[in-house]
Amino acid sequence: MFLTLTALVGEPRHGYGIVQEVERLSGGRMQLKIGTLYGVLDRLATEGLVVLDREEAEKGRLRRYYRLTDDGAAALEHEAARLAENVRTATERLRTRTVTA
Repeated sequence: MFLTLTALVGEPRHGYGIVQEVERLSGGRMQLKIGTLYGVLDRLATEGLVVLDREEAEKGRLRRYYRLTDDGAAALEHEAARLAENVRTATERLRTRTVTA
């Protein structure tokens, strides 16, 4: 969900465009399958976090472009803050870790 929403910041994207952007954002660590992506998009749309922006025909295939809603941006901001806090907590704990042999 986090990277899918992040992929939609700035511009609407179609499914394959989202898959490519998630892979780029994750440095190749995450590779979404199209079938998985559309399940995620359906859930995000149901929650009002993304909406269908437009549909375009490209080489006989219909491309659906999704965009982030204001609620989606707020949810992404909240999740980013939550993850940042988790990173801070882990980093602080690692600084105080006693190394044993």
